[in-house]
Amino acid sequence: MTGQRVRPIVARPMPSARDMAALGDIDPLHARLYAMRGLTQASQLDYGLAKLAPVGALESVDTAAELVIANRDRKIIVIGDFDVDGATSTALVLRCLRDFGFADVEYLVPNRFEYGYGLTPEIVRVAARSSPALLITVDNGVSSVAGVAEANQLGIPVLVTDHHLPAEELPDAAVIVNPNLEGSRFPSRNLAGVGVAFYVMARVGRLLEDQGVEGAARVPARFLDLVALGTVADVVPLDHNNRVLVQQGLMRIRANHSVVGIQALLKQAGRQSARCISTDLGFAVGPRINAAGRLEDISIGIECLLTDDFNTAMQHAQALDRINSERRDIEATMREQAFSYVDKLGSQRWPACVCVYDTSWHQGVVGLIAARVRERCHRPVIAFAREDETFLKGSARSIQGVHIRDLLEAVSAMHPGMIEKFGGHAMAAGLTISAAALEAFKEAAAEQMARLYPHADFSGAIVTDGQLPGDAINLGFARSLRDAGPWGSAFPEPLWSGDFSIVEQRTVCENHLKLRVRPAGGGGIVDAIAFNQAGPVYRGNVQLAFRLDVNEYRGIENPQLVVEQIAPLTMADAC
Repeated sequence: MTGQRVRPIVARPMPSARDMAALGDIDPLHARLYAMRGLTQASQLDYGLAKLAPVGALESVDTAAELVIANRDRKIIVIGDFDVDGATSTALVLRCLRDFGFADVEYLVPNRFEYGYGLTPEIVRVAARSSPALLITVDNGVSSVAGVAEANQLGIPVLVTDHHLPAEELPDAAVIVNPNLEGSRFPSRNLAGVGVAFYVMARVGRLLEDQGVEGAARVPARFLDLVALGTVADVVPLDHNNRVLVQQGLMRIRANHSVVGIQALLKQAGRQSARCISTDLGFAVGPRINAAGRLEDISIGIECLLTDDFNTAMQHAQALDRINSERRDIEATMREQAFSYVDKLGSQRWPACVCVYDTSWHQGVVGLIAARVRERCHRPVIAFAREDETFLKGSARSIQGVHIRDLLEAVSAMHPGMIEKFGGHAMAAGLTISAAALEAFKEAAAEQMARLYPHADFSGAIVTDGQLPGDAINLGFARSLRDAGPWGSAFPEPLWSGDFSIVEQRTVCENHLKLRVRPAGGGGIVDAIAFNQAGPVYRGNVQLAFRLDVNEYRGIENPQLVVEQIAPLTMADAC
């Protein structure tokens, strides 16, 4: 627990009785949770497909669909990305176009270690060897100015489908579909890359149906499981539109109507398809696919999502599991090195933007290290690894209230040439700098943080839904919370706080704390698990920040507290 500190706990404001009543005749505790997350009417709990933002409302989607259809009898190459959003986007578009009856569709994903991110001129030249009539980017492309220019030079039109924030200069693509383009009025600008791809394919299907291709309009909805996986794994905000997409995808998975690759990955992770929830996608399926893109080749993950043979899918899932185990080992070593650095520095000396780097680090894993150090320091973090002898590859993770891409843009504007390239979102971004510029970059990032975000909150406060009544800590309510989602970014899973007495504690799996606790205000004893928090011995009463979960062991379900933080109420309660 060295370096960890007790974080303040802040409860969300209690909604008014009127706000809760507006959500309809539902359990008061559920109404309270939904109102705390900004829901103001019962219709926002309707996750039927009819509640999706209209496909035609996404700018340029008609032009994009017409371009795709115009090339239905010619070769189309989909240019993907090396994360889960990119993998699901690639699989979605290929599956849809093939089911539409397109003659010749392939995919190409740049290996991050050879070509870097996006539609680069180099990857365009690789694609050109197959003489495509059209390139379609998914989950990338809006920053690929040079790559699109190369394609245009070679006479290959490019359709860009992306969701990343654009720079000042847009690529000269035939069509760009991106809800984050300036002036967009699409009601859900939080679509993941796979969400944008889904909208384009939905429009293609509708136009084909209008042209007499029977059943084409229903094709894209068959792959909402892919949309759900990519949306959750990319940690985009779950606004109502994204919750519809995720819930519809989860329903397909639970009904055993998903692609067999998702079923295989869930089985490999020890999860049940019939009870799949968003956290299963985010913490079990997603990391296994991501690991391939981080360490080797994301094509293994894409092939897992493309096959219709379960045995083949299981072989891919087993390979992905092995790669993910390797990723965990690499991450553990890097994490300890990063923690050692910031702990030795001391919290009083942490800069407003923490930069960590080691010459031995793996560039495919630095994003995870940035996220882990952010959890420890509660401020924006950029982790770097060596790309080659000259350049460093950085991955940034931010905190609420600090737009990390805007921060990088400010550094770039104030120090032209310091950043070779960058891109991303409010909460995550990537960049490349020269190794010689690292120290100057650290200073520049700290300067711009002070200028842009002088009142940034570095407390790391844990925001909870308040206290959970002792009589609500039961299996029935735990099940209802599990089914009340989909939970995710900007629509967080319920988190509670309260005082408990420690009845029993022991360490399991070396670093996890298994507890039995009793609510201080009365109630029965309940099991609890605190991951990666072994060390202190607690006595008496403690304050817990926790989620109420369902734990299944040998077919028997029980309520369980998943503890985010244990805080002794007095100094004598821990040693």
